[in-house]
Amino acid sequence: MPRFLVRYVQIVETINRTFGRVAMYLLFVMMGIMVWSMITKFAHIPALWTLEMAQFTLVAYYMLGAPWTMQSEVNVRMDLIYARFSHKGRALTDALTVFFLMTYLGIMLYGAFDSTVYSYTYNERNPTAWRPVLWPLKSIITFSFALMLLQATALLIRDIATLRGEKI
Repeated sequence: MPRFLVRYVQIVETINRTFGRVAMYLLFVMMGIMVWSMITKFAHIPALWTLEMAQFTLVAYYMLGAPWTMQSEVNVRMDLIYARFSHKGRALTDALTVFFLMTYLGIMLYGAFDSTVYSYTYNERNPTAWRPVLWPLKSIITFSFALMLLQATALLIRDIATLRGEKI
């Protein structure tokens, strides 16, 4: 494989691994928020922001962790037939099906970007008592779809290298 493609895969996977490891700690942030919610409820001064903030943190956790999950290949697969394929057979199957994934991610990225721009332009807020602005969360979602699309491209490059008998 050309050096620039190998370097591309290395850079994308380093970025996704870094964001995935950071996202891993968002569970502790969410637990802290929920503990604070419990404490304030016992003190009879419930905080309005805790439930939504926990939900937003969970969204960030899932979305920022998704590219790392793709990279690590720990996502759930229905591999009734796939498991019986050879290493190159799996690479061929993955190389063909990744185009569907990339199409889906491209459409999702387009929609997420459009929604983020709208949210930022009009200062969109969640219609609740706390009324937080939504553009930060939507920005994280957009960024995550971009990372997933980059990771799908890196997976395609890896699969092509496998089919050529090379290893990245």
